[in-house]
Amino acid sequence: MSTPHELAQVNIARMLAPLDDPLMKDFVDNLDEVNAAAEASDGFVWRLLDEAGDNATGLRFYGDEWLIVNMSVWSDAESLKDFVYGSMHRPFLKRRREWFERLAEAVTALWWVPAGERPTVAEAERRLTLLREHGPTTEAFTLKDPFPSP
Repeated sequence: MSTPHELAQVNIARMLAPLDDPLMKDFVDNLDEVNAAAEASDGFVWRLLDEAGDNATGLRFYGDEWLIVNMSVWSDAESLKDFVYGSMHRPFLKRRREWFERLAEAVTALWWVPAGERPTVAEAERRLTLLREHGPTTEAFTLKDPFPSP
């Protein structure tokens, strides 16, 4: 009997300014609403929070103070896709260049975790690095090039 799995995702962004800069105001002002919409979405399981239980905007990725990280777990790829491209999140996705640099390398990676397991930032860094170095594999992939649950 196989263990049920859930889909982990990480995405990173390099800020154009500090979070308290006026340039980032619309992003910061809407973060709680977008995260609440994610949490209310079908298939949502978990999202990364900081130690205070707040948004994880204070956590860093690859040791870079300008990179912010978003990490979550979903029941399946379709649920994640429905949220990412849905009516609440899509307008902010379209505006991302107002707040974040365009990075040449992959900024999002997906992978399957055993149900109930919560990924760490270190694991997410490893998975994104694998995707960047080897392209989509069962270890790290994208919504465009998904792999089925083990």
